[in-house]
Amino acid sequence: MHEENGYIKGRGAQKNVDNRFFAASYEMRDDFLNYCEAEGDRADDNRTHYLEVFPKTIVNKVESRDVGMEFSMNAYQGCEHGCIYCYARNSHEYWGYSAGLDFERKILVKKNAPLLLEEKLRSKNWKAHPIVMSGNTDCYQPAEKRFQITRQCLEVFLKYRHPVAIITKNALISRDMDIVSALAKENLIGVNVSITSMNEKTRQLLEPRTATIAKRLETVKRLAEHGVPVNVMLAPIIPGINSHEILPLAKAAADAGALSIAHTVVRLNGAIGEIFTDWIQKAMPDRAEKVLNQIRACHNGALHDSRWGERMRGEGEFAEMMRSQMAMARRRFFAGKQFPELNTALYEQYKGGQLSLF
Repeated sequence: MHEENGYIKGRGAQKNVDNRFFAASYEMRDDFLNYCEAEGDRADDNRTHYLEVFPKTIVNKVESRDVGMEFSMNAYQGCEHGCIYCYARNSHEYWGYSAGLDFERKILVKKNAPLLLEEKLRSKNWKAHPIVMSGNTDCYQPAEKRFQITRQCLEVFLKYRHPVAIITKNALISRDMDIVSALAKENLIGVNVSITSMNEKTRQLLEPRTATIAKRLETVKRLAEHGVPVNVMLAPIIPGINSHEILPLAKAAADAGALSIAHTVVRLNGAIGEIFTDWIQKAMPDRAEKVLNQIRACHNGALHDSRWGERMRGEGEFAEMMRSQMAMARRRFFAGKQFPELNTALYEQYKGGQLSLF
């Protein structure tokens, strides 16, 4: 499980941090580790555990004005992808777990999500608004291959001709191309594929259990060939790690068939600041302080910024440089292209659910 320097291979976070809602804390003591070694036991087997939960609702109203969505739903809480910078890590504390390793090793599975979604879409008071799958955690993370909750939800969206958007960094969406392409024919789906680096080694460190860069670009191409509008998220941009890759990333996205690109500047709010700092000191010790200082330069001297309108775009010299490069990329590679608005007009005809799936 561990390399010689103690780095946990295949994971983003390198430790669990204290849950802010708990008075007690968890500590892996040296005497316990020595005991395990003497007994030939493992103190930590690094396995992923799937835990079923039973929410009462699945569609959430999004209050943030920064993220560009009104409603979201998440089939899973926690995410095995293990992206070290993920803003969703903090939400795992509400479930009683750590935002660190727990976030990527204790995955909460909502098997009743398709039923709850259908109940929502059949509600007399519901009006069609695009619902974003993966507003918090990736709906195509490894758990989806086993549980197929996302696929079942897409079947519900198609049954009711309701618009849906997806955010993912996994090629598994290709498995559901039959449903995705059927939705696309009626302009009911848009897909956002996240690609943060063209360097596979960087990808493995930042996002250890995600699809490779090549597979993600291939996924963008396949979606585009099936008439599915794709936006590529160059997010987050981390100064000193991938900030020099904006133009190459944009060109690769355009060449694969994406209609648009977007970016955010990394911000390390809540427990993520401690988790990221610990990670970079182990994963990239030669540039750890440089990167952390440049992140602070984007957020008025802190690792994060909570101000609406500023927290995801950043400020200062580095953030302005990123915006300039994004503007240049759009002019060079995306001129004349536009990501379409999704169709909300069909839903009322299918709201009763009487019509067949295909």
